[in-house]
Amino acid sequence: MSIEQVRDYLKRWNRDTDIIEMEASTATVLEAANALGVIPARIAKSISLKQGGGGSPVGGAPVGAMVIVVAGDMKLDNRKYKDHFGIKAKMLSPEEALQFTGHAVGGVCPFGLPPELPVFLDISMKRFTTVFPACGSGNSAIELTLDELNEYSQNKEWVDVCKPINEVEP
Repeated sequence: MSIEQVRDYLKRWNRDTDIIEMEASTATVLEAANALGVIPARIAKSISLKQGGGGSPVGGAPVGAMVIVVAGDMKLDNRKYKDHFGIKAKMLSPEEALQFTGHAVGGVCPFGLPPELPVFLDISMKRFTTVFPACGSGNSAIELTLDELNEYSQNKEWVDVCKPINEVEP
């Protein structure tokens, strides 16, 4: 899915013209934060993960993939993830991310995804009024309130499956 397809998706909320396209890359949290002039934590990064693989499907969708959107200063906490979803967290390869989401790594976002692909939002973003998710390319973003992100992403559930990046493993 390209930025144009995300733009078409966001038209239903009249937000298609609010996508910010930059000359600089926004493919990583730090690049996006620098390009947008915000702290890295306000970048809403989309993590694409396998679901199933011997376990039961997550969110009622067939075995395949899911997307979890988290604050830019967070990472998945394997124990919390397994406790919540009942399966071990396994990232999609870049090829699988493109196959399941329609977006290339660096532009994966929670918009315009296949309807069977569940999206979950992590509570780590709830400390901010607005966050900046990508919009289908490695140089785009949009500023959204949490209510807007919740609605536009068709969030299945707010989850608590992350910990700070700098937290040391026990």
